[in-house]
Amino acid sequence: MDSPIEWPVKQRELIKWVTDSRVWNDFVMRDDDIVICTWSKSGTTWTQQIVGQLIFGGRPGLYHGAEASPWIDFRLRPEARAIADAQTHRRFLKTHLPLDALSYSPKAKYIYIGRDGRDVFWSWHKHWSSFKPEALAHINSFYPDQPTIPYPDPDIRRAFLDWLDSDAYPNWPFWSHVQGWFDARRLPNLHLLHFANLKADFENEVRRLAGFLDIAIAPETWPKIVEQCSFDYVRGLAAPDPTQAVFLVGGGATFINKGTNGRWRDVLTEADVARYLAEAARHLTPDCARWLATGELPA
Repeated sequence: MDSPIEWPVKQRELIKWVTDSRVWNDFVMRDDDIVICTWSKSGTTWTQQIVGQLIFGGRPGLYHGAEASPWIDFRLRPEARAIADAQTHRRFLKTHLPLDALSYSPKAKYIYIGRDGRDVFWSWHKHWSSFKPEALAHINSFYPDQPTIPYPDPDIRRAFLDWLDSDAYPNWPFWSHVQGWFDARRLPNLHLLHFANLKADFENEVRRLAGFLDIAIAPETWPKIVEQCSFDYVRGLAAPDPTQAVFLVGGGATFINKGTNGRWRDVLTEADVARYLAEAARHLTPDCARWLATGELPA
């Protein structure tokens, strides 16, 4: 007889930066819900676009944004929950919460996306630097008893080393976020993706994802799905997004960045890279560190 599934049980609340885990506590999940989970700038937007295209069969002009795929725990959009409650299509929701701070449901299907921490930070630095002053002031207003969150050091190398030293301040910790979701990888309703694998073998990875989500892809829609999940296509849809224009200098065109890896190679020294790898080895199990760096899952 198979052993009963040990479903994750929420251990704590996380109220930090722009997220508030309490919103999920009484959120009513549906049997076919999809929850896209990442640390910031790990491929969230790309995965939302892919899932949306799968759900809607390659619909032209479909944009993953907040109206289609609400970020439930986002403190700057408190209406996200109401948007999700009103949706009648198969929902694909977003969270940046670590697993131990999320109310995990056996009903839903979860997708966790990993990305090398150096590539994550290069995208995150651009995003954090692009916050409008009034948006950053609004975030700080949530935490009046804490030190004011500044902009990052414009020297990206120094900022990266600070990020390592501070366990990803002002965001939620990076290493434990990755390890927690990785440890749960054998749950029947959790699928791990990796940014590098999507870049290297997009079509095969998307077909695997569709199988996990029990979505049949009609042959005639496949070329549309592939085209409408490209970074150029998504960037074109994001550019006029009014919700991003509220928060970011450059709006949606800034929110969708380059989608490339390895930009750190010409900036970090050998000693910096060694330090990053040592931190990964200190905080992650060997299998998790290998997956985060390469996308290779253990057998």
